[in-house]
Order: sequence, then C-alpha cells, then structure tokens
Amino acid sequence: MSAFIAEKKARVLVVEDEAIVARDVQDQLRILGYDIAGHVTTGEDAIALTEQARPDLVLMDIQLAGAIDGIAAAHAIRRLTQSTVPIVFLTAFDADDTLARAKLTEPFGYILKPFSERELRTVLEMALYKFQAEAKLREAALYSQAILDNMVDGVITFNAQGLIESCNQAARHIFGFEADQALGLHIAMLSPPDLRYQLAEFLGRVQRDTAPRRAGQGRELTGQRQDGSVFPLSLSLSEIAHAGRSGFIALTHDLSQQHQAAEEIHHLAFYDRLTELPNRRLLLDHMKQALMSSARSGQHGALILLDLDHFKQLNESLGHALGDELLRQVATRLKTCVRESDLVARLGGDEFVVLIGAMSGDAQEAAAQAEVAANKLLVELGRPYTLDGHLHVNTPSLGIVVFLAHELTPDEMLQNAEIAMYQAKAAGRTTLRFFDAAMQNAASVRSARVSDLQRALEQQEFLLHYQTQFNRIGDAIGAEALVRWNHAVRGMVSPAEFIPLAEETRLILPLGQWVMERACAQLARWEDEPGKSEWTMSVNVSALQFGQSGFVGSVLSALRESGANPANLKLELTESMLVNDMQDVISKMNALKSHQVKFSLDDFGTGYSSLSYLKRLPLDQLKIDQSFVRDLLIDPNDAAIAQAIIALGHSLGLQVIAEGVENLAQRDMLASIDCDAFQGYYFAHPVAAADLARATEEILEDHA
Repeated sequence: MSAFIAEKKARVLVVEDEAIVARDVQDQLRILGYDIAGHVTTGEDAIALTEQARPDLVLMDIQLAGAIDGIAAAHAIRRLTQSTVPIVFLTAFDADDTLARAKLTEPFGYILKPFSERELRTVLEMALYKFQAEAKLREAALYSQAILDNMVDGVITFNAQGLIESCNQAARHIFGFEADQALGLHIAMLSPPDLRYQLAEFLGRVQRDTAPRRAGQGRELTGQRQDGSVFPLSLSLSEIAHAGRSGFIALTHDLSQQHQAAEEIHHLAFYDRLTELPNRRLLLDHMKQALMSSARSGQHGALILLDLDHFKQLNESLGHALGDELLRQVATRLKTCVRESDLVARLGGDEFVVLIGAMSGDAQEAAAQAEVAANKLLVELGRPYTLDGHLHVNTPSLGIVVFLAHELTPDEMLQNAEIAMYQAKAAGRTTLRFFDAAMQNAASVRSARVSDLQRALEQQEFLLHYQTQFNRIGDAIGAEALVRWNHAVRGMVSPAEFIPLAEETRLILPLGQWVMERACAQLARWEDEPGKSEWTMSVNVSALQFGQSGFVGSVLSALRESGANPANLKLELTESMLVNDMQDVISKMNALKSHQVKFSLDDFGTGYSSLSYLKRLPLDQLKIDQSFVRDLLIDPNDAAIAQAIIALGHSLGLQVIAEGVENLAQRDMLASIDCDAFQGYYFAHPVAAADLARATEEILEDHA
C-alpha cells in the first residue's frame, strides 16, 4: 500500500452506472484500505458530489447514464477543483478516439474492464503518488513565485527565440503589464523601436560569450512601458538551461529614481536656485575648459564680470522679492545677448559673469570683440525693467579680462575682472573697463615656483601628515595621508599652492609615487600597533598619476615592498578622472580590487560623473566634499545635496564619509541623515605619524 494510504485512508468517489460493477469496485477498494466518499451513476452527480465531499480521488467510468459522459464530467471537475482532485478512468472502451479524448483531461490513470485487484491497487497507488508529487512541485513553484513576486527587481525569463515565458510582479509593474499580458511577447518589445538594436546587440553578446556559466552580464538601456513612456533601465542577463533547451533570465531595475536623484544633486551643486544659471562652481569648471581650449586653438577668450549699480538700494527700498525678480530678468536678458557656445553664470548677489570663447588669435582684435559684446550687454541691461507693474531702470558696471591659454588661473581671472569692474564703478558706473596689467610678472613668479618645487623633491623637503577618520560611534577607523612641504626658507607651504603646480608641471608623478610608498610603509607599521591593525590608509591619487600605464604596478610594488595589507589601503579618486577613458579607469580599478585594494570617490558632487558610470565603478565609498559640509547648517541646498549623496551612496551599497567636519553640530546633522564616517578639524588636525597616537587620544578625551 502506498505511503499516502498508510498515513491516511484515501477517500475515493466511485462514478459507475452499472450496479454490479460499482458494488464490486467498492468492495475491492475497502479491501485495499480506501474509504468510499460516495457512489454516483451520472456525470452531473459526480460533479456535484465532488464539490460537496472533496474526495482524494475520483474513479470515473467513461460511459455513464445521464446527459454527459465521464470525460465531460472530468473536464468539469478539473475546472471546479482547479485540478486539485486526481481522476482515474475505469472503462471497457479502448478505442483510440476515446483514449485521445480522455487524455485531454490529464487523468492520473486508466483501467480497462475487466481488471484484477492487483491492477486496481497499482493504478490507484501510482495515481495518488503522482498527484502527491505534483502537488509538492506546485507548492514549490508557488513558493518560488512568491519569492520572485516580492523581489524589488523585475525577473523575466525568455527562450532562445526571445519570447517571454514568465515575469514576476515587479517586472509587470516596471513595464506596466497586466497579469500574463507579457507572455509570448518578444523581449525586444521592452525597448523603444529606435533603440531595440541595443538590446539585440547585448543579447547577441551574451549568446556569443563562450565562457562557461558566465552570469549576470549587465548594462544600462532605455526601457519602454506599455503606455509608450520610456525610462532608464538596468538589465542583467544570464543564460540558463531548462528541460534540455537554452533560455535566458533577465534582472531588470527601473533607474528613474536614481537618475532623478543624481540630476537633483547635479542641479543643486552647479546651478543657481534663483536664476537657474550656472553657479560659481560650474563657472570655474567651464573657465578651466575655456583655458584648455584656448591653449589648443591659440584663440583668445574673454571674461566679463558685471555688477548691478545701486542694487542694494533697490533691495532696501522695494524689498527682496522685487530684487529677486530683477535678478531673474537680468539673467533672462543676458542669455539673449550671447552665443550658444558662450556661458552666462551668476557668481552670487548681484554679480554675473559672461564667458566668451573662440575669439581672435590677435590680442587687440580679441579686445575689440570683447568690447563689442560688453557694449551690447550695457545696452540690453540698460533698458527699463517692469517690476510689480512699475518701470525700473538699472544699469551695470562691467570688468573685462582677455585671456589666452594658461596665462591666468580661473581665480586670477575673476580677481582681475573684479578689479576692472570696480574701476568702471569708480569711473561713474554704467560703463566698462579692461584689466590691463602685464602678465609677465605672473609668469615669472610661476617659473620660480616650479624651480622651487623641483628642488624640494630632490632635497626631500616633503613629509606626510595623517588626519584620523572616525565612525558614527566615535571609534578611529583610519586616516588620510596628506602631503606637506616643509620649505627650507618659507616653512610649511599650503598644499593648495603646490599641488596644482605639481599637476600642471607633471611633477605630481614622482611626488605621488613618493606619497604612495611612504603611506604604505606607515600602514605596515600600524598593522603591528594595538588599536591600529584594522585601520585603513586613504591616499589621494591625481588624474595624471592614475592615467599612467604603470599605475597598477606602482601601487602593487609599494604594497609588496612595505608588506602592508592591501585590504587596508584605500585610494581616493576624483570625478575628473571619469571624463576620460572610462574603460581604462574600470580596468585599473578591477586589477587593484583583485588584490583587495579599496576605492573612494573623493569630492563627490562637484564633478560630472553620470549615474551609469558610477554604477560600473567598483567603489567602496563616496566622500562628501567639504564645500557641502561647510554651510550644511545654514544653506538648505547644501543640506539637501548631502542627504541626497548619502541616500544615493547607500542605494548603491557604498559607505559615505564626510570631510571638513569642523564642529559638533555638523557632525550630529550628518549622523542624523545616516552618514557613516567623518573627517575634519572637529575630530583631528593632520599631524605627523609620531604625534598621531597622542592627538587621537586627546580628541577622544575631548569628545567623551
């Protein structure tokens, strides 16, 4: 007897219209240990009693009294019970057409009359066993589907021809499908028609990949919902084998929210909230690009800084609301006065900047072109404004700097333009002035600094200081290595002075390698000190240094020679590195990650890294730039940016550290929005390694 019967007597409904046969069958069933759930003679009664008694099995004759036969009754019972009651046919008919009709009901057995007790026992036991096994499979499938339906990511399976075979609830929600609406559709339908080639190329690459069992190849694509709307989509494909045939499983994720968060971070960081113009941060970046473009082309550019005359009096007399409205109208007019390739930015307050490129290669001609553009601004901004229904006249004063290549830094250009602007104000306002100081002095000073820097490298005047990093509960977790220049005459020189010069002159390459070697040596010493064995060492890497073909080897060499644990070394990269060869960046990072070296993206939020690039980078940490931390408590924009960066980092599985934390209020604010770690003067100043232990103890005592 089957295990099913041994555990519990199975209840069998007998459907047989011949009384003698029905009696004999019931007797045999009882002998075999079954309970009789009932006996009926018609298909209609079989359906009714099945619904009422819910037997464990129906033993059904095909030829029955009444309007419907056993096969029709079996179809009805399957629909009624959703195939949860197995059916075994008991009949004297063995014609092929009868068997074919019976197979359509998916019976669990077929017994031809006359039959032996052994035949009856075997068929029923096998039917109940098969039903029980299939029930377990159904339960397992339902359990698996429940897991899939509770996943945040969409899961879609499709065959080698690209036809969708299944999708979970998240996938249906992402693409706007109802129930089984997606089944049978081609996977290409998930992309807009004009971009389906990208999905086809991706699928083809996965199919051609001969690497055994390679899973999870992913990329970002454009998805299309059922309503025709498009959205950024993360798609990972894996090839699978099932029932002897090849197929694919796709993991999908709607990136709309992450893209929106990244766009909001970018907009808050680079655009003025009032006028929607680029802010100082974005202006400086464009100025750097303009200088590089000028250096390549030999063409001059011009920077025009304008300040509204008597704006303070307007604010005080008419109120800040009308003052803001004037600023918005000024921004609108400025944009109509320039070419698409030129830039209009707001520095802050009532100061605006117009950056013009691609001017004449001749300095005097370029100055004349700049003067024409500036006079156009004077005329346009001198026209009356309508403020709250009243006409108001306001005029600007303009300062102009004509530049070529890298004669001036962006900050120097702004300073010189401001000097010229104040000369215009002193000349009576509503006019313009050029900054005409000779550039030779600046060039001479720069040349002397380069020579000084070369000498400092030769005489080893550089040293490393370390600034401790702390987690949320106040434990020291590592330090950042910061290079310092102990000048033989001038004493300690600010990194802000010599690092940019070192990068411009490529002296950052030997200096960067020296920092890497010294930092790894110190890291190895920490690993033998109580309380510091798990510390991480953060080392800044310049874009030029990272771009060297031998960079990976130089890092591994420093680790090997020092004996430091690679897992405790963290290299800090900047977003500026991501605008060049992204594949080279990822390749080098992966090469070092294979040795357990970690990576942090420094000054996050001040560059241009796209979310798709950010997802591809094997990062461990984001570092919030101190420019956002500085005014965190007084500038809602900076607070919003910090919170968005933390949320974005955590959504990508990254730790987030804030630099430039200078007081308890900033630390508490950052902790309240789930920042993971902190660095700044509130916790520790950069000190030499010999003074680090004492400095850390003092900080912990002060904060206890």
